[in-house]
Amino acid sequence: MARLHGAGKVHEIAPVFRQALWLALFMGLLMFAFLSVVPTLLAPAGIAEEIIPGAQAFLRAVRWGVPALTLYFCMRYLCEGMHWMRPTMVLGLGGLLILAPTGYVLANGKLGFPELGAQGLGIASAVMMWCQALFFAIYLWRGSRLAHLCLFDRFELPRRAGIGDLLKTGMPIGIAILMQGSLFIVTSLLIGRLGSTYLAAHQIAVNLAQLCFMIPVAVAEATTVRVGHALGCGDQAGVRRAAWAGCVIVVFAQSIMVLILLIGRDAIASIYSRDIAVTVLASTLLLYSAALQLPDGLQMLSAGALRGLQDTRVPMWLAIFCYWGVGVPLGAGLAFGLGWGPQGIWVGLITALTLATLLMGWRFMFSSRIRSPVTC
Repeated sequence: MARLHGAGKVHEIAPVFRQALWLALFMGLLMFAFLSVVPTLLAPAGIAEEIIPGAQAFLRAVRWGVPALTLYFCMRYLCEGMHWMRPTMVLGLGGLLILAPTGYVLANGKLGFPELGAQGLGIASAVMMWCQALFFAIYLWRGSRLAHLCLFDRFELPRRAGIGDLLKTGMPIGIAILMQGSLFIVTSLLIGRLGSTYLAAHQIAVNLAQLCFMIPVAVAEATTVRVGHALGCGDQAGVRRAAWAGCVIVVFAQSIMVLILLIGRDAIASIYSRDIAVTVLASTLLLYSAALQLPDGLQMLSAGALRGLQDTRVPMWLAIFCYWGVGVPLGAGLAFGLGWGPQGIWVGLITALTLATLLMGWRFMFSSRIRSPVTC
């Protein structure tokens, strides 16, 4: 979308968007099927028995919202590719306003509802996803901002060529994101084998890392749009300016996050839990989370800049190598082979993300030098 917008090919945006909706729906159904199978795999994976029932209940409930989530992302990235960020912000905040009270009521059995625990949180998440997707569709259909694109003016059946082009660029991106996301999932599964105390402390550290990660995610997406727009306009210097601007913002923001985690780790851990064993271990793991911030933010930024260049295949292989070729085996070896416990897992995470930062950065410097911009 950003490249087409930058190149002035506005008439091509709606057909691409309609094909993307078909692809998003298919991916949502595929994810639904996947989440239907996952609950049966928790016990064979060696997850602690006390964790399994709640995890299964949550997954079986939240899967019903996944098709809405994929459609929401399709509409979101359309708007962001057109440099229109307000819908994402408004609907994101609106989703939180739906999720928080609904989840609280269903999980704790308030207002006459039964106490559903983790299942209630899954139901609340699914409701939020459908509300976001429906409101977004109405917003695009009735709004004036993108009316000139005629997004919903006609119905189109799936087209092999259009969906093939989307998959050619998008599938490597999806695999790369899956490699990183599954890295954190697998580390949680591995630590879950150590017991609930270790897993609780790990989840505190991961949750803080994810909160701190929001600024790099946002900057990376903005960098994708700016790089893609510059590529479409034929502005080769603008491609690198966008990437360097994003780099400065990420380094500054993540440096602040590092200081917060280092100074306030004890107080932060105590907010999450009153269990002394959990808070002591979580405080230690937050040191590792602090060390994770800069490499995690910079690898995300580099990946975003490469997506703007539509350079996705090589970054996919780099992600597979860094996260699964290095991070998982190193973390597992340190945690279980050398007896480092959760600290070993975090060393594996930090090593994988640092290596990804170096390789993704090198790839962007190479790709931005040889890739020919599309002239308007």
